[in-house]
Amino acid sequence: MLSSITIRNLAVVQSLDLELDPGLTVLTGETGAGKSILLTALGLALGTRADSGFIRPNCKRAEITLEFDLQDSPDALEWLKEQDLDDNNQCLIRRVINEDGRSRAYINNQQSTLQSLQNLTSHLIEIHGQHAHLTLLSSTEQRKLLDQYGGINTLVTDLNQQVKQWQHIDNELVQRQQAMQDADARIELLRYQIEELVQNEIETLDYETISEQQRRLTHQDSLLTTVQTELTRLRDNEQASVAEMLESSVQALTPMIDFVPELQEVTTMLIESQIQIEEATRTLRHIFDSQEPDPEQLLWLDDKLSVFHDLARKHQIKPEQLGAHLLTLQQQLEALDSSEQTLEDLRQKKSKLEMRYTQLAKKLSEKRSKHANKLASIISESICQLGMPQGRFVIDIQSTDSATPKIDGIDQIQFLISANPGLPPRPISKIASGGELSRISLAIQVAISQTRSVATMIFDEVDSGIGGATAQIVGNLLRQLADKQQVLCVTHLPQVAAQSHQHLLVHKASDGDSTQSTVIKISDAQRANEIARMLGGIEITEQTLAHAEEMLNWENTPPAS
Repeated sequence: MLSSITIRNLAVVQSLDLELDPGLTVLTGETGAGKSILLTALGLALGTRADSGFIRPNCKRAEITLEFDLQDSPDALEWLKEQDLDDNNQCLIRRVINEDGRSRAYINNQQSTLQSLQNLTSHLIEIHGQHAHLTLLSSTEQRKLLDQYGGINTLVTDLNQQVKQWQHIDNELVQRQQAMQDADARIELLRYQIEELVQNEIETLDYETISEQQRRLTHQDSLLTTVQTELTRLRDNEQASVAEMLESSVQALTPMIDFVPELQEVTTMLIESQIQIEEATRTLRHIFDSQEPDPEQLLWLDDKLSVFHDLARKHQIKPEQLGAHLLTLQQQLEALDSSEQTLEDLRQKKSKLEMRYTQLAKKLSEKRSKHANKLASIISESICQLGMPQGRFVIDIQSTDSATPKIDGIDQIQFLISANPGLPPRPISKIASGGELSRISLAIQVAISQTRSVATMIFDEVDSGIGGATAQIVGNLLRQLADKQQVLCVTHLPQVAAQSHQHLLVHKASDGDSTQSTVIKISDAQRANEIARMLGGIEITEQTLAHAEEMLNWENTPPAS
């Protein structure tokens, strides 16, 4: 449950520290006193969009802090544990809005994204605004309410997973069937292309190797001439070869070592150079001897390169990519050859998913029918007390025989109501007024309260448009709802306010320069005055005060712990 609210510099609220109790808490005050600002603060703390317009004038930032006790919120506690944010059944949520319009959110003092904040708070609080009852007109919302009451959301999730898998398989099957329409022509083309590449030895020949061999044979004459020239220069010229000149230098310098010892190092280097020249000469001679002109091989290489280039142009790729391209074509052909088997496998998977879906859809439909009768009976009883004494609530379920799996199952669910005996039930959107929808919505919330996972519910003037005895019954229903959950209600009805376990009063004051709203918990004596104000008008008379005290003396049971 929500334990406390702290607000700093938000719109007309400068500073507010509010402790909240279990049970039913009402929030009242004059029109324009600022009751909505508390709901605004709650919405911001729960992750709604923020901007600098929320900040109180002349302040740099606004801050809202909510503290929750998670003893009755197992889903929220589990979420916190999964995110490593749990803190001994406590949860502290803080939202800070800066003057530049940016905001930051914190969960248990760790910065969080708004998405994470919204995921968490969906397990903590439900807010029903003034027009929340309008969502009842949606068939999707009607189905969700029935499924929630029946506790069958897990079954709905399982069914929808089957539907999504079926849709995936069905899409793949359609795509493959379309591809198969042109498969014969494609297979014929692939086989021709593969055969052509194989016949030209693309699998076994390497373009880079052939290119290198062709370049070498093309320049063989030039190579032999160059090698012969260098052999002569290094060794074979007996009078002026490099080897002979090195030998002469060594012979000339060696006798001089006795006079200049430093010449030892020079002669050593010259001797090492002689050794290197001998090694270079042997290598060049080997290269020269191994080169044999081969015109036929060169012609063969030229032909192969020509074929490589022709095929590369034909397939619009580089010659060195032909080998990889052949492998790709072979894989494509293999895939097309196996397409029929793949299609059959997909058909079998699709059939199995359809069978599983049908089983789940029928099971879901049976459970919905079972719970619909019970829920309709409970709601009918409630709306009869809420100013619709002849009203009868019906949940109509129409099941289709379509074999195509559909999200949420085979049922079309519609909420119907009959306002008077003898009249057939009709959709609530056709005959229910705004006030009646609001009461029906409240009756539904009470009926499904035991199945809710959130511990706190907030109602913003959902009791508008009603009065008298009906208003008292609305108060009774809200109090009944508060036996299971913490309920906060903004109301203008004294009959509702009198039913509360905790009464908060909103007051706005102005000193001429600034305006400030405050929220205080009022005592029983103060409650009587406030309810008298709600009953009477401008002046509180003894009669209205007595009536207020009488209303407060109605039997009030303590809130459930």
